[in-house]
Amino acid sequence: MLQTLKNAWNTKEIRTKILFTLFILLLFRIGTVIPVPYVEANNLADSLNGTILQYMNTLSGGALSQMTLFALGVQPYINASIIIQLLAVVFPKLGEIAKEDKKKMTAITRIVTLVLAIVTAVGYYFMLLNGGALTKAATESDLAWLYGIVIIACYTAGATLVMWLAERINERGIGNGISLILFAGIVSEVPSFVYSLVQFVASTYSYTENVVLYAIISTVFAVLLVAMLLALIAFVIYITGSERRIPVQYAKKVVGRKMYGGQSSNLPIKLNMTGVMPIIFASSIVSFVPTIIQILANAKVLALTNSDGTHTGWGTFMEIIGTDGFVYPLLTFVLIIAFAYFYTQITFNPIEVANNLKKQGGAIPGIRQGRSTADYIKKILNKITLAGALFLAFIALLPMLLGPHALKYFFEWVIRGGYTGVFAQNPGYEQFYEMLYIQPTVSNLVSIFTFGGTTLLIVVGVAIETFRELEAQLTMRNYKGFLN
Repeated sequence: MLQTLKNAWNTKEIRTKILFTLFILLLFRIGTVIPVPYVEANNLADSLNGTILQYMNTLSGGALSQMTLFALGVQPYINASIIIQLLAVVFPKLGEIAKEDKKKMTAITRIVTLVLAIVTAVGYYFMLLNGGALTKAATESDLAWLYGIVIIACYTAGATLVMWLAERINERGIGNGISLILFAGIVSEVPSFVYSLVQFVASTYSYTENVVLYAIISTVFAVLLVAMLLALIAFVIYITGSERRIPVQYAKKVVGRKMYGGQSSNLPIKLNMTGVMPIIFASSIVSFVPTIIQILANAKVLALTNSDGTHTGWGTFMEIIGTDGFVYPLLTFVLIIAFAYFYTQITFNPIEVANNLKKQGGAIPGIRQGRSTADYIKKILNKITLAGALFLAFIALLPMLLGPHALKYFFEWVIRGGYTGVFAQNPGYEQFYEMLYIQPTVSNLVSIFTFGGTTLLIVVGVAIETFRELEAQLTMRNYKGFLN
């Protein structure tokens, strides 16, 4: 990998693309800290903990918690792309435009992005207004409506600017613009995760009794959490590099006095051919409705709980479709598989591959050329796609299913019982358990871990895809990279 980076940096054209991509990502990071006029969202981060908005905050690189210029992030652009691609399948005329006129499709996607950005910006404005995160001039002045238009316009402009940055990476940079912006946003939140983990362990030193014992317990939990994330990273890298190789035999032919062909080769089919796009699109769709409800709840338009603490109708509905309910992971699972097949059909055409093999004199042993070869490749492709989709769903859902309960079960097992029950005989263990389980630091830590599978897939997947593109660029220039 280091050799690939070195060779890429020594190639002027590729070095220019890398520097341009880094410059665009730097502009994105600058935009995440530019404040919006009349907004004072200093205490908004605490209200996001444990909600779907914390996941959106991670994807925006922390801009949502501070309600800065890029608070909407790349989500309007992603949702617009999903809508347009699905409509292209449903409506034949739009599908023809998608194949024949890319510029027109890009223009349509931009318009839909703008509409979604305006709608989301309006929701964020009312969330800030009712949450007391606006200045007095924006709430008490006779021109409060004008201040509101300015705030909504800023967030809309920020979303369209993020879209423009992503498109510039696609045109002149290295890698996919949407994926790289998501990558930059997620990686920027890693220090926050590390800080929460350190703060979690440090909180145990406030005890006067058995401080060493409780410090050891919290440290072990933190180590196990990090070990699990590292194991998931290794597993993702291993599976991403896996492929099914279909043997191909090329026929011999005589040209003049020389004989050509007769070689044996293979047709590689990646296990995870679609990369991270299914997980990005699935998570965007599943989180759309909970995000809207959470925004309206924070804006005090909807009430999720009654005065006595019981759930309202909307609160019950949110509990069902939220991250703690069963609908959210179930829909995520179904949509990941659906988008995996959808993108496989877009990016890989078995009929075209079979025709190319036939033209080049290649054939799969035991399979007739032409339609039989296409059907055989399609059959294998469906199996491989299902395996790859299940892999993506497993990584995305494992932390989501374990996250809200891992801390509770860990302390119940270790402190209350374990194998010997020795911890239950130590004074202060009940208070220790309750404090660690309900404190905001731990709540934030568990919430981050809940979406760790999705964000981890995005980070690792984007990194691998970007290095593969570098490798492809170098291969054309006869450089040896890390994949060779």
